[in-house]
Amino acid sequence: MKKIILSADSTCDLSSDLLEKYKIHTLPLYINLDDKEYKDLVNITPDFIYDYYDKNKVLPKTAAPSIGDYLNHFEQLNNGAYDIIHVSIGSGISASYQNATLAANELDNVYVIDSKSLSTGSGALLVEAYEMINEGKSTDEIVERLKELREKLDVSFIIDSLTYLREGGRLSALQAFGANLLNIKPSIFVSSQKNGQMDVGNKYRGNINKVFIKFFKDKLEDNDEIDLRRIYLTHSGADEADIELAKNTISSLKNFEEIIVNKASCTISSHCGRNTFGIIFLKK
Repeated sequence: MKKIILSADSTCDLSSDLLEKYKIHTLPLYINLDDKEYKDLVNITPDFIYDYYDKNKVLPKTAAPSIGDYLNHFEQLNNGAYDIIHVSIGSGISASYQNATLAANELDNVYVIDSKSLSTGSGALLVEAYEMINEGKSTDEIVERLKELREKLDVSFIIDSLTYLREGGRLSALQAFGANLLNIKPSIFVSSQKNGQMDVGNKYRGNINKVFIKFFKDKLEDNDEIDLRRIYLTHSGADEADIELAKNTISSLKNFEEIIVNKASCTISSHCGRNTFGIIFLKK
């Protein structure tokens, strides 16, 4: 049985410590800002994007790695010595999956999984894959199981301000103005049926640290279908006090074995802005 290497897009939104722990190799998406090209989390950070927008009112455009980028990435990982399982951001929101698949078709040992999700939704699948590798599962067994697990992902976010969605063209100026004026915070959930596209869920009013408490309660309190092994709390840049409050709120609602905190990548952050909080878990 061949050894297995795990690979992902930079949008998997796992911390550098977790990437090292679970032996995950990432390929960055491109961030294009004012005619300059950057690589996600390589030479640009979410805080740089926020500061740049505050000063210049310009947001970046994001782009998938090319077929050639993926081919080079896969070849550098092993030159055919191992199997590679690559988990991609959802095909409904990025060309990454398509480009990775076309590159994999040039090789014999690369298996590309459409996560049908985004952010740490992809990361959660990679953690499951790592555990299956340690259990001695074969590549085919892991690939099939990941396809089952992606349908059990629950990925949702609460957004503090609609400014970034408006500037990114995902919301009209009138809608954003009305929501911001009324201090409305929408929840966004990721649809696996739409291959990672997002839909609007419940709407809340108030400050973000009060709102995410209500949001977490709605998602977790009476939900008996949650896999309690772990939950991921992913934020796009928030005060430590708010992060701690979010963790404590989750702990008070469900007895998770692990609450894993991550900060979102540039690609994700550039679409949602500061103070976005997401929770990601698997359903039974």
